[in-house]
Amino acid sequence: MVEGMKVMSQKLPIRAFKDDLYRQFARIGKCLSSDKRLELLHLLSQGPKSVEKMAEVTGMSVANVSRHLQILLDANLVKFNKKGTYVIYTLASLDIEAFLNSLWRISELQLGDVVRIKTDFMSRFADLQTLSLNEVLGKMEEGSMILLDVRPSDEFEAEHIPGAISVPMGDLHHYLQSLPKGTQIAAYCRGPYCVFAAEAVQQMQQEGFTAFVMEEGVYEWREYQAQIH
Repeated sequence: MVEGMKVMSQKLPIRAFKDDLYRQFARIGKCLSSDKRLELLHLLSQGPKSVEKMAEVTGMSVANVSRHLQILLDANLVKFNKKGTYVIYTLASLDIEAFLNSLWRISELQLGDVVRIKTDFMSRFADLQTLSLNEVLGKMEEGSMILLDVRPSDEFEAEHIPGAISVPMGDLHHYLQSLPKGTQIAAYCRGPYCVFAAEAVQQMQQEGFTAFVMEEGVYEWREYQAQIH
């Protein structure tokens, strides 16, 4: 019996199979070892973007963004198409967005520094109140609250929470002039690690509105919809 198993083991290239397999898995790990590439993937999870737009948002040069995108492209994490003179990138699949959000959650659970960094930064907005996605959706259904999407308009156009109103940060002050001060407002942006919503709510409070941060974004809304259906 033992001799038979040894013969079978010799016939089946098990070690080579495992080495080849894990080597391929490691390609993704190596690709994601850059903080800049993770940021680019997060931006692309919000919608298609040109190289120039990503360079503007991240503060990197166009050349650096292009180099990082080539590495992501080699690992099949992104894809692109041409629109006039621009090259527009997107995530290769929705599975990559789910993977990224799992990575953020695992990092927050396993790395105390993630919580510390987030807490330290958000302490600048200590007076802000938050509402959950479920609470905001309930108030919207009652007609007692409006929800603002304060991301750039191209991200809103790519996908947004139904019923939300697109008001990018640069347009917020002008938009507020059309609302009565008694209006209750919630704001969301790119998810739990985005600060646009906190900045927007701080500004709304300073202008006399009752406003709340909603930490969840479009991805969390999709998860919520999947759970209730």
